[in-house]
Amino acid sequence: MKLYSYFRSSAAYRVRIALNLKGLDYATQAVHLVKNEQQQAEYSVLNPSQLVPTLIDEEQSLLQSLSILEYLEERYPATALLPKNLIERAKIRAFAQAIACDIHPLNNLRVLKYLQDELSLTNEQKSQWYQHWILEGFKSLEVQLQRSNGQFCFGNSATIADCCLIPQVYNAKRFKVDLSPSPKIESIYQHCLTIPAFLHAAPEQQPDWE
Repeated sequence: MKLYSYFRSSAAYRVRIALNLKGLDYATQAVHLVKNEQQQAEYSVLNPSQLVPTLIDEEQSLLQSLSILEYLEERYPATALLPKNLIERAKIRAFAQAIACDIHPLNNLRVLKYLQDELSLTNEQKSQWYQHWILEGFKSLEVQLQRSNGQFCFGNSATIADCCLIPQVYNAKRFKVDLSPSPKIESIYQHCLTIPAFLHAAPEQQPDWE
């Protein structure tokens, strides 16, 4: 199994966490997004959208982080990342999609580069954009986490919700977002940082960290 990844990509970070939680062996192939390595012809064949992550398993190229998480859950069901209860599964998926579909797309590298390079926003303005949309998104997430015990998003073990939340919080902290209005999110983040599967997936633990 091979994961095409960029150390700072939230989407790739999600998949690294899931692979680690499931105890799956994989090799990492770095794709440096800032250096536009994702646009090289060889990689474009694997991933026509020229994004990361791409997971190669059983000679198949799998795209999009949430789709990959679902694939891993179905193909490697040991250490389940979704509960058996149908309603709980739907709530966890909704939480994960709120991050991957509503929050992250407004703040990913392509958008930030466009704001800076094409719209001539200053670094301060770019940071304000990032912080605004994180805070807006985290308001809803915090409400959804009111039943959380403060260790994981849902229940007593990690799910795909945690796989998505932790990278988003990591990046929020990188952009100095004030998380004081989100105590549940902060508590879950701090707890997950004590778990090796999350720690080893962190950007600074990746071979392309710089």
